[in-house]
Amino acid sequence: MELKTSVNGDRLTIAVTGRVDTVTAPELEAGLKFGDAKEVVLDLAGVPYMSSAGLRVLLCAHKAMLSRGGTLKIAHVQEVVMGVFDITGFSGIFNLV
Repeated sequence: MELKTSVNGDRLTIAVTGRVDTVTAPELEAGLKFGDAKEVVLDLAGVPYMSSAGLRVLLCAHKAMLSRGGTLKIAHVQEVVMGVFDITGFSGIFNLV
């Protein structure tokens, strides 16, 4: 799994590439450093698979941003991952763009 970040004003974009599963979820969690960003966009265009371990990381990130008055947006979700979001009900929790 690989993370690439870019900053534009108060917006931090993190592009994730690779599978997010039990092995890589801790790496994703460690890489989600938001700094002073008011808006974080997780670009999942390069994520073909996500397990429940990855969902937990995204939920924790979502809660962290809410607690500081910011927003977390999830962009470019592939069909297989969107199916996981839909089945688990996470598509109703996350701000999907």
